[in-house]
Amino acid sequence: MNQEQALSLLKETKLVAILRGIPVKQATDIATALYDGGVRVLEFTFDHDDPDCVAHNCQRIRAVKKIFGDEMVVGCGTALTVQEVEASVEAGGQIVISPNVDVSVIAKTKALGAISMPGALTPTEIVMAHNAGADIVKLFPAGTLGVPYIRAVRGPLGYIPMSAVGGVRPETIADFLNVGVCGFGVGGELVKKEFVRSGDMNALTSRARKFVHAIEQWEANRS
Repeated sequence: MNQEQALSLLKETKLVAILRGIPVKQATDIATALYDGGVRVLEFTFDHDDPDCVAHNCQRIRAVKKIFGDEMVVGCGTALTVQEVEASVEAGGQIVISPNVDVSVIAKTKALGAISMPGALTPTEIVMAHNAGADIVKLFPAGTLGVPYIRAVRGPLGYIPMSAVGGVRPETIADFLNVGVCGFGVGGELVKKEFVRSGDMNALTSRARKFVHAIEQWEANRS
């Protein structure tokens, strides 16, 4: 799957599952449960409290790509350095997601043929990220910013693809889509800690289906 195909799948399905603090040994089980629930894009975040976070994240990416290949777009999150971008892409990552706008990170991501999704808060940051080559600008934290803020920002900047990340729930999916975001990144509201701790993969699959169904319902109502 090339960059254009991966980006097309991301925009079609609209949902990125954010996997933060996932034990390496659970990565494939969790990925399978999410896949069964309809998720097709995964973000494994770098845990910078872990001195070996780069190596561990690359293990997660390799393991999931080995199983799913082109059936799943996999990449890294909380990418703060060029070195993290390089390691992730070398491991098979196809998407690089950051909480901030770092032009060097965006440039390296694009140079390596991966999807760039930096996080932004203000109109200045949104435009800066877009001009630097970002494929989608991540509005973060979306739950705190709220729908009215995103609606206002998209007034003059509607030409820039934006996703809503942080605090999104199935019940608010339609509200965010109605103001023009092209997708979502969802962490704790989807990959709930209690599911991970207990190993309840059926519950994780069921939770994923709720998000996927909310998106499908919005698309059905629009047509």
